[in-house]
Amino acid sequence: MTQTQKILVTGATGTVGRQVVAELLARGHAVRALTRDAAKAGLPAGVEVVEGDLTEPDSLVPALEGVTGLHLITFGGAYFAPLETGPRILELAHAAGVRRITVLHGGGPTPLEDAARADDQVDWTVLMPVEFMANALEWAATIVPSDEVREPFVDRLSAMVHEGDIGAVAAVALTEEGHGGQEYVITGPELLTVGDKVTTLAAARGRDISLVELSEEQAVAQWRAAGHPEDVIAFLVEAYGNTPEVGRTVVDTVEKVTGRPARTFRQWAEEHADAFTA
Repeated sequence: MTQTQKILVTGATGTVGRQVVAELLARGHAVRALTRDAAKAGLPAGVEVVEGDLTEPDSLVPALEGVTGLHLITFGGAYFAPLETGPRILELAHAAGVRRITVLHGGGPTPLEDAARADDQVDWTVLMPVEFMANALEWAATIVPSDEVREPFVDRLSAMVHEGDIGAVAAVALTEEGHGGQEYVITGPELLTVGDKVTTLAAARGRDISLVELSEEQAVAQWRAAGHPEDVIAFLVEAYGNTPEVGRTVVDTVEKVTGRPARTFRQWAEEHADAFTA
């Protein structure tokens, strides 16, 4: 029987953070969730919600008391800039007796991740998920009113991952031996085109969805109209138009770490079918 441990989850109200919390609870561990606004957390019963801010590391001192594991994100503050406070956070974690840390990779080098990788006092694990299945929720804005998805580069391939599987890998790394010093690329079990995703969503909600292919220029105009900053638009054009190999290569990390297969997009679509139905 696994011994109950207390884990501090930062970014606990985010897409991945909520899944880390859920997986830890399901495994019988005590969870303390860090948020800047406890009143808006909306986390499950049984979670100890505490306030703190990763941009102000000393605010974490009470939250770190008595925890054995710490899940970290690499961005914070009002504009989600890369956190510069990694060394101090790790110093406080050492003082509190934290033994294991997971770091959610932010898409590129960041000071906090660099600090964790250089740390030899804790077992750190870097989690490197590819495209989230949850990104498909963005399509609800056009699927619900008009039964269509408008996207460029529709033949691009993605090994997209269920966010629950990211949480599951994190929960294991935070509570079990053998994952220190590891960099885990986390994917789903299959490669999907945009058309595959649309077809799967249509089947899950029981109603057809049309796929309208946009040119790159049309997509950029659509993203600008939606208010995306220019650096985000440039990232999307590159990521969708020239998807890196890591994003279109299936690996078996989820099964190796958790002992069960990665969840499919069909499973995700069935879980979220209501979001795509008027």
